[in-house]
Amino acid sequence: MRKQIFNVVHGYQNSLSFKIYKYCMIMVIVASVLSLAVKEKLSFLVYVDIFCLTAFIIDYILRWITADYKLKKKHWTSFVRFLLRPISIVDMMSIFALLSSLFGWFSGIAQVLAVFRIIRIFRYSKSVDMILQILKRSKKPLIAVGSLAVGYITVSAIMIFNIEPQSFDTIFDAIYWATVSLTTVGYGDIYPVTTLGRVVAMMSSFFGIAVVALPAGIVTAEYLNNLKENYERK
Repeated sequence: MRKQIFNVVHGYQNSLSFKIYKYCMIMVIVASVLSLAVKEKLSFLVYVDIFCLTAFIIDYILRWITADYKLKKKHWTSFVRFLLRPISIVDMMSIFALLSSLFGWFSGIAQVLAVFRIIRIFRYSKSVDMILQILKRSKKPLIAVGSLAVGYITVSAIMIFNIEPQSFDTIFDAIYWATVSLTTVGYGDIYPVTTLGRVVAMMSSFFGIAVVALPAGIVTAEYLNNLKENYERK
C-alpha cells in the first residue's frame, strides 16, 4: 500500500497517476494563492483556503509515511530526516501560513509565510530540480564565497562605523550599508562623507563586483558539467 502511495506522490516511472496527482496539486497551490491577490477576504475564499489546507496536510502526511522509500533507507531515521529536509520545511511553513490566515494567528508573520505556498509549486518543475542539484554539487565553493562575503561585510561595517560615527548611528546601520555596497546596490540613504570613508566605500564596491560574479561563474560551470553529463548518458 505504501509503495503504491509512493509511486503516485513521488512519480515513480512518471506514471499517469503521478501526472494526475501532480496537476491536481498544482491547481490546489494556484488556488491557495488567490486569497493573497485581494485585500478583503471574500467568504468563498475561506472555503478555498480550508480545501487547500486539507490538501496540503494530506500531501504532507503521504510524503512522510513514504519517506523511507524516497530516501532509500528502511529505517526509522528516514522519517526524522524527512522532517528536516528543506522542501519538507517549506511544506510545513505553507501549512502554518494557511492555518494562521484562517484562525488569525500571528497575522504579520502569516503574510510573510504565505510566500511558501508559491514555492511549493517548484517541486514539480524538472528545471528547478536540476538547479537545486547544481547548487548542491556547488555547495562547498558557494559556502566559501558566502563566508568571504560575510567576513568582508563585517570588516567593512566595523571600519566605517569607527571612521564615520556621525553618519552611522548604530553598528546595524554600518552592516546595512556594507551589505548594499558589497552587492553594488547603493540605495543612497546612508553614505560616508569623509575622504577616508569614501575610500572604504570604493574598495567595498570593487570587491562587491568580484563577490557577486564568483557565484555566477561557479553555478554556470556546474550547469555546463550537468548538461555534458546528461548528453553523455543519452
